[in-house]
Amino acid sequence: MEAQATPKLILTGFMATGKSVVGPLVARRLGWRFVDSDAEVAARAGKSIAAVFADEGEARMRALEREVIAALARDRRRCAQCGRRRPAVIATGGGAIVEEANFAEMHAAGVVICLSARPEVIARRVARTAARRPKLAEGGKPLLERINELMAERASAYARADATIDTSEIAIEAVVERVLDAYAAHGRGRCNLCA
Repeated sequence: MEAQATPKLILTGFMATGKSVVGPLVARRLGWRFVDSDAEVAARAGKSIAAVFADEGEARMRALEREVIAALARDRRRCAQCGRRRPAVIATGGGAIVEEANFAEMHAAGVVICLSARPEVIARRVARTAARRPKLAEGGKPLLERINELMAERASAYARADATIDTSEIAIEAVVERVLDAYAAHGRGRCNLCA
């Protein structure tokens, strides 16, 4: 794959690591569009992710997620100035990268950056919304125990990212700078209009 053929910056990582907050800020800095794959899944389903889990099960939600990831990764729209594919910053759901098909699509589309945080930081960030997060509710375990369990299950998938940035103790703007630095370090070029 030519490095500049599909200029996409994909943010992945566990829930509450900052993907949906950092993504739009990175996109604004680059002058690119931002897409949240969870929002796209919800739009396609006509209901929230939690409602898809509750009404149709995880398998259905993951099928929708695969469709959305593939569509975003394969987006063929082109920049009017340079003719390259239209750039985007994409934030994925916390479990999206676990599926091999999703990882292959993301990896082929651009630079995959994993945002991470320590389990206790994640627990603090999701404390008020944990009941609305289907994967945290599974098994009826204490929140921190369930977070540790899920993080351990997904660790090898997250490790496949091109770069990892720990968001535990740094300000959002510093995370944005580190994401931009990680993207630049992977040599993805862009035209003046796309930049």
